[in-house]
Amino acid sequence: MVKYIASQIGRFALLLLAVAVVTFALVSLSPVDPLQANVGQAALLGMSEEKRAALAAWWGADTPMHERFIAWAGGLLQGDMGTSLRYNAPVADVIASRAANSLVLMAAAWVVSGMLGFALGVAAALNEGRLIDRFVKGYCFILAASPTFWVGLLLLMVFSVWLGWFPLGFSVPVGVAAADVTFADALHHMALPAITLSVVGVANVALHTRAKALDVLASDYVRFARARGEHRGQAMVRHGLRNLVLPALTLQCAQIAEIFGGSVLVEEVFSYPGLGQAAVTAGLGGDVALLAGIALVSAALVFAGNLAANLIYGLVDPRMRPVRKLARATAAVGVPSAGATFGPSASPEASAVETTPPIPPASDERTPR
Repeated sequence: MVKYIASQIGRFALLLLAVAVVTFALVSLSPVDPLQANVGQAALLGMSEEKRAALAAWWGADTPMHERFIAWAGGLLQGDMGTSLRYNAPVADVIASRAANSLVLMAAAWVVSGMLGFALGVAAALNEGRLIDRFVKGYCFILAASPTFWVGLLLLMVFSVWLGWFPLGFSVPVGVAAADVTFADALHHMALPAITLSVVGVANVALHTRAKALDVLASDYVRFARARGEHRGQAMVRHGLRNLVLPALTLQCAQIAEIFGGSVLVEEVFSYPGLGQAAVTAGLGGDVALLAGIALVSAALVFAGNLAANLIYGLVDPRMRPVRKLARATAAVGVPSAGATFGPSASPEASAVETTPPIPPASDERTPR
């Protein structure tokens, strides 16, 4: 267990290092000028050369990438993620103020898309070739080919502009003090962005679950259950669902990266103040410290999802639990495993069988002597 934990920590450290290096390299190679993007073209032209140089030094626009990365990494090792030049605040404070909105939004979309996709995939497999199956496949194919921002704009136009069921954007009502915002108000503003992420994320889970469910229905143990008189639904519930849990968990934990990427577009469409909107603002403004901090947080979420899947496997399927050292040692030396009998506890019948010499085969009388 100690070796496993150490290997996971090492992998996590290498992942964060790679994400940080790639983020700094991409921002440095981008054509975005931090001064022009944040100050404005007109204000920049009206500045003196001394003021431009001072502002460039403050933004680090003239500093080489490796020097900025070394300085930022040294501060990160001390617990300082840097200062967001776009928001003029510490990066940790900006992430903390926006992480709650994004995490609640992504958690709701993750749960709903997983449950709905699993149910639709099983229903389509049980009704293969029928109207339900064709409807689920058509729904999934259309959504899989639809951009997330387009789905968000469509839902915003229908349910917010035409029907007026949901607000046009933001996470709280406009003009209401933070102390007066209720949980119902926050839930009302979060509903449509969460629905957008959910309906888009359903397609992948439903199609993979349907394919796996069809394999389960064609297996020998399901055919044996059908031969005993169980119909397809009973055989799936009693014998098939447990074999669909592990693939569903794998897909769900892999969905975290896709949901986070989709939340960036959804938050921008609905003007939802979360990490996705902050990432877009940081990218357009060349705020490398904030963008690197958000990238590290997203990488940590994805890594935590994959690690949680590996740990849940052992709880769902006992066959995937790590083998104990004693069992491996006894198997290596050929000692019988649990259930074998030793010494006085062995039964007389077993002792007689083990000690009785083998009886030689009778000679064939037709063989010439």
